[in-house]
Amino acid sequence: MNNFRPQGFSLLPSVVKNLLIINGLVFLTTYVLQNTIGIDLTKYFALYFPGSNSFKPHQLITHLFMHGNFFHLFSNMLALWMFGATLENFWGAKRFFIFYFVTGLGAAFLHTAIQYAEIIPLQNAISDYLSNPSPASFEAFTFQHVPNNFKPVFVQLVDDWNANPNSIAIKDNTITIAKELANIRINVPTVGASGAVFGLLLAFGMLFPNTLIYIYFFFPLKAKYFVALYGAFELYSGIQNNPSDNVAHFAHLGGMLFGYLLIKYWQKNQFRQY
Repeated sequence: MNNFRPQGFSLLPSVVKNLLIINGLVFLTTYVLQNTIGIDLTKYFALYFPGSNSFKPHQLITHLFMHGNFFHLFSNMLALWMFGATLENFWGAKRFFIFYFVTGLGAAFLHTAIQYAEIIPLQNAISDYLSNPSPASFEAFTFQHVPNNFKPVFVQLVDDWNANPNSIAIKDNTITIAKELANIRINVPTVGASGAVFGLLLAFGMLFPNTLIYIYFFFPLKAKYFVALYGAFELYSGIQNNPSDNVAHFAHLGGMLFGYLLIKYWQKNQFRQY
């Protein structure tokens, strides 16, 4: 890629440095407010599904600075520094800044699209059930549409209602729990810079494919193979859709996809100045 020109070297270039500082301050502020006066900034700045009452457009950006716990923050910031510093030195601050936020937004876009594909059919199935609640329709809804991590409670109600088909109380419980399921699914917050970080990882693998990355600081692997394997793992994990897995794998893939597309666009246009 002859059109990339190194911009000099800095161990902590300006954009990476400021991103590290902002993420750290946001995490500290979130922790302090939550544990002192009970204000949870996640409710305002995490990314919610657009169908949720909690969704606000600014969350498309602010969720990139929110993290669930210290390990989540540390791992993302370590990767941001490891790959981001090299890329910012190579591209310069302006282009690195653009790349970081384009991939972060791309990650949010793909993650939301996958949510839409999962949530809308569920909402439609719930609506159909609520229009005609019966033991048979509830059983069909449970086994066809309820996610595995919620299924035990629903299966118990199926058994109870089949045993007592005339019970109004059980019928009311099924209606309540179906509505609660819809509410839970659209109000799961997404936080973290991981989508943008995976974009940086993809870029590093494309620009420096033969650079060795040391897995657990010991096992060397070329960047191009590391990125390919990591991407394949994220795709597999996303397709598996393990109920106990709270990682937004398709957000990671979205960061990688949009990073790839942006680099290819820049290559094609020979990095024309704006």
